[in-house]
Parts: sequence; C-alpha cells; structure tokens
Amino acid sequence: MVGMKNNKINIKNKRAFFDYEILDTFVAGIILGGTEIKSIREGRASLVDSYCFFVSGELWAKGMNIAEYFYGTYNNHQPTRERKLLLHKKELYKLDRKTKESGLTIVPLRIFINERGLAKLEIALAKGKKQYDKRETLKQKDASREMDRVKKKY
Repeated sequence: MVGMKNNKINIKNKRAFFDYEILDTFVAGIILGGTEIKSIREGRASLVDSYCFFVSGELWAKGMNIAEYFYGTYNNHQPTRERKLLLHKKELYKLDRKTKESGLTIVPLRIFINERGLAKLEIALAKGKKQYDKRETLKQKDASREMDRVKKKY
C-alpha cells in the first residue's frame, strides 16, 4: 500500500465554504475501521452537516457519513458514528483554546488519501457567516463568473 499512485480521493465539504469564514486549517488523521477506509477509497463519504468537538481533550468528528462497504457483511461499520481525530498536542491545545474563548467552531473541509495511503481529514477553525455575508459571497461569485464569460468572448 505504501507509495500508492492512485490517491485521487478528494471529498470536499462545499457547504463549509459557504456557511463559514475559514481562519486556519489543519490536517488530522482519522481512526477508521477496515470497511470504512475501503468505502472512502471508493469515494463513498459525505461531510455535509459534519462538525468537530472536544471531549476530555480529544477531538472527535460528528455527522461525517461514510457509506457502508458493499462487501462488508456483518463486519460493516455504522455510517454516521463519531470518529476520533489525531493531531499533535500543541494543535489540539490551540484549537481547544480558540473554540472556548472566541466562539469559533471546527469544521471538516475535505477527506483525502495521502501519498502513504492513509486517510486524512482537513479541518478548519472557522467563524460562522451571517446571512448578508453569504449573499455578498454569492454576488462575488456571480461577478467573477460574468468576468470569465466576457474574457472568453474576446
């Protein structure tokens, strides 16, 4: 498995970029079972409505949906169970401190397979956007799309 060339798995949480202002990102390992990693390698995972939280100094991801593996039989996993995330102590301390003192939240941005064949979760320290911020983001996207159309014509 080491040195895998076929690591094209990149499952994104598009909703996070719309709902939150991303302040800082981290890459965390995930503790997974055997059928969970097989399902991720097939691209059968979703990060919509998922978030991270602390329990006694450990970071957990909740709401992440990894579909059951087709060939899993009785060994299959629960699709929406809470999964422990692995980070360095300094990173955990920093995230815990920021979420407690300034009301920020931790959201998963994407799942990917690294060059060693391990599943990683990119998480972000984020601040929730207000409704008018979301409208402003949509206006900017529309304007940039319109500019690209005009550039293509000429």
